Amino acid sequence: MQVIGLTGSIGMGKSTTMQLFADAGVPVYDADAAVHAIYSGAAVPVVEAAFPGTTADGKVDRQKLSAKVLGNPEALKKLESIVHPMLGAHRQQFLDDAEKAGAPVVVLDVPLLFETGGEKRVDAIVVVSAPADVQRERVLARENMTQEKLDAILARQMPDAEKRKRADFVVDTSNGIEPVRLRIRDILAEVVRMPRRRP
Repeated sequence: MQVIGLTGSIGMGKSTTMQLFADAGVPVYDADAAVHAIYSGAAVPVVEAAFPGTTADGKVDRQKLSAKVLGNPEALKKLESIVHPMLGAHRQQFLDDAEKAGAPVVVLDVPLLFETGGEKRVDAIVVVSAPADVQRERVLARENMTQEKLDAILARQMPDAEKRKRADFVVDTSNGIEPVRLRIRDILAEVVRMPRRRP
């Protein structure tokens, strides 16, 4: 089974690309959905203990938590030490299930793939990209998003140009969905012929 690591900076069209992989019949692991699941389950008591006042109604309040960790490297490190092991177990379960089901290819959607050393756990890397002005326009159209928040998020992410350099495949999302769908078809045809790189 080949594992594709799908990544890209905020506002690059990763969610749409991930959905198109799923539409093509590929099992997709959505790291953000996994975080949501953990934030309404196992992580709640641990996060509340580490960051008092960041949970409500049995869930982690992502806005409140974000306010505590954005721009605070120590707090971010503490949060990652809680969440990353839980996510690792969640991801491994997905891979085991896909392998048992006989899937030839799976996609791991990992927003901070390079930043967290995730490229060592995949066989091929797909980077979703778009011009900077398109990215900014998409992100600033989101609810509760400001230029300041965007700058803080981008400061934590590897620059897009560097990601593209390290990718096996780049998907440009600035020209609509159809070119992306065709690109995914070509990528899948190539990935199944690639040698496995994971340990």
